[in-house]
Amino acid sequence: MAELKLKIIAVDSKTVSENHGEKEVHLVYTREYCPGDKIIFECSQKPCYVWMQLDDALGKSLVYVTDDVIYEIPFGEKRINLSPKAFYGDKHLLSVKLASEYEVKAYRNLALNVYDQHGKVTCYPHASANVETRGEAVFAAKNAIDGITVNNSHGEWPYQSWGINRQDDAAMKIEFGRLVEVDKVVLYTRADFPHDNWWKSVTLTFSNGDILEVELEKSSLPHDIRFEDKQIEWIELSRLIKSEDPSPFPALSQMEVYGREL
Repeated sequence: MAELKLKIIAVDSKTVSENHGEKEVHLVYTREYCPGDKIIFECSQKPCYVWMQLDDALGKSLVYVTDDVIYEIPFGEKRINLSPKAFYGDKHLLSVKLASEYEVKAYRNLALNVYDQHGKVTCYPHASANVETRGEAVFAAKNAIDGITVNNSHGEWPYQSWGINRQDDAAMKIEFGRLVEVDKVVLYTRADFPHDNWWKSVTLTFSNGDILEVELEKSSLPHDIRFEDKQIEWIELSRLIKSEDPSPFPALSQMEVYGREL
């Protein structure tokens, strides 16, 4: 039986709260978070698929965990891409539950992870990029896999996006941490016109070596891209060709990747 554990670690490395359980664990934390606080999730059987909720305002994500997860509570500029209710106040509900087989094997958006972060990766999916505008949280690659698809503005939550800092060779990669089978990508390009530009075409590169060039149009609607089943460990979005519109600011609000576990 898998044992799950949740802990809150303070900046001095002391454990200030913890709980454990079999198959499922909850932790109710009744203090305000302080800078340097971290949430630790441990599972006795790894890798594992779990429903993870590290904050009740952010909700749950079905994630693939390969090792202990260390999540640093964001403060200041690092939290303006999150709901202002997240990690705020003196009562917090954290929970992690092992996913059922039918949940894991269901056809779903395999790219969704509300709790993605920079640094060492032990919780998948994970988004990374070769550029994020000014290094600001509101333009981080992880914003493109947080499940929020509103795309008619830009800036702080709920209008966070992946910003490319006007870089022509900008590229974003989504890693799954294992082999999966996918057949569809949905792109929500940011559509804060006329502030924003838009991409006439983009290229999807798959870890199996396949390359797919896709033509897009100026729209706030999702771009639905379908293809034959591909077994991959990662997918990259690159070769972003912007239109002739005068704005220099194309961006991506959300990228969904649909498929199943193998």
